[in-house]
Amino acid sequence: MRNLFKRLWAYIWTPAFGVLALAFVAGIVFWGGFHTALEVTNREEFCISCHEMKENVFVEYRNTIHYQNRTGVRATCPDCHVPKEWGPKIIRKIQASNELLHKALGSIDTPEKFNAKRAVLAQHEWDRMKRNDSQECRNCHNYSYMDYAEQNKRSAAKHQVAFNQGQTCIDCHKGIAHTLPPIEQHIGAPKVGAADPGTAASRAAPASAPASN
Repeated sequence: MRNLFKRLWAYIWTPAFGVLALAFVAGIVFWGGFHTALEVTNREEFCISCHEMKENVFVEYRNTIHYQNRTGVRATCPDCHVPKEWGPKIIRKIQASNELLHKALGSIDTPEKFNAKRAVLAQHEWDRMKRNDSQECRNCHNYSYMDYAEQNKRSAAKHQVAFNQGQTCIDCHKGIAHTLPPIEQHIGAPKVGAADPGTAASRAAPASAPASN
């Protein structure tokens, strides 16, 4: 045992062990820094740090039930727009780097510019949520957890039909946190002058629009 301890001690003082130890410490520092930076960019304060978001969609969101309600449960920007799972979250962060480009270009730096591109911006997000089965919505809302007896008749009927047909939240629930572009959702009474989803977006200029919100 004493000889084993001596050999181990001798190995500790070799250059190879020193390199491994430094690499281990550097890995911890890098991972800690990366995780901290990721969490900072995943806060509402960061999301609204640019006036494009703070003066447009954030103002709208503050007047909805997701911001203030009788239960005191609040869904913030990352709750709805950033997946919680590690892989999808990293993919979403990489996609969001496109928004930095458009921040520099000033694509939506005024309310007029923002509203001119609202339809295509919304369509980007609706398409993303459609692809991932409204993953962020389901962190709080899930067909399997619903007590249909506690819902009004119309909601209970619609939710059960949607569940049986494999629909996802965003198929019906658009415009619940931000002003809805002039599109037809095909629920309730027809909207005069509204276009089908995607049609309104196609009239905008997708080449110059960010891919979020």
